[in-house]
Amino acid sequence: MILHVEKANKRFGELVAVKDVSFEVEKGEIFGIAGPNGSGKTTLFNLISGMLRGSGNIVLDNQNISGLRPDQICQKGVARTFQIPVVFPTLTVFRNVEVGAYFGTQGTQRKKEIINEVINFVGLQGKENVVAAGIDLFSKKMTMLAAALATKPKLLLLDEVVAGLSPTETSQFVELVRKINRELGVTIMVIEHLMKVLTEICQRLMIVHYGEQICIGPPKEVTENSRVREIYLA
Repeated sequence: MILHVEKANKRFGELVAVKDVSFEVEKGEIFGIAGPNGSGKTTLFNLISGMLRGSGNIVLDNQNISGLRPDQICQKGVARTFQIPVVFPTLTVFRNVEVGAYFGTQGTQRKKEIINEVINFVGLQGKENVVAAGIDLFSKKMTMLAAALATKPKLLLLDEVVAGLSPTETSQFVELVRKINRELGVTIMVIEHLMKVLTEICQRLMIVHYGEQICIGPPKEVTENSRVREIYLA
């Protein structure tokens, strides 16, 4: 197992956002998370990536990363993206990816090579010198993804990766996720509302509701679960 989460909890005052969530992610798999709005999916990603602190244990490759800062967790091999693309709008695509390369690969002399590799990998070649504020949504998502890949992650957290994309762009992004997993050997966790996307790419799927894990297993098994159908698919 590359990731072990045990009894993760997070409260915001009286609101329980994540409640006693426990699961494991196998090295090399694509693991999906789904649930209604406000069910705690992104909060769970924030706990894993260190953007929020809660209670419980989060173990990455046999190292407890609970309570570490986001930069420390990134150095240990976790990268993430966001539903709304987070880029530096006044920087070029190349410089945006460079931030990821410097953030995650300290001490290497291959940063420029790494930057060019990931830019080509996600299909942004030719846009390296374009300022990020002037590119379309799909390219911004690809820039954010490239910056995450430039950190050389073991575990990649993708939050609502296809939100706002056209059907064609969605298909391209889904195929890229498969390619990252297959060719780069990166373990991937995906939050997504489109169940069709999750059932296509994930080996296992977890459904959360009001902060609690209600079902986990192969996509076909999960989507046929009566409680899942009642609260999510109906």
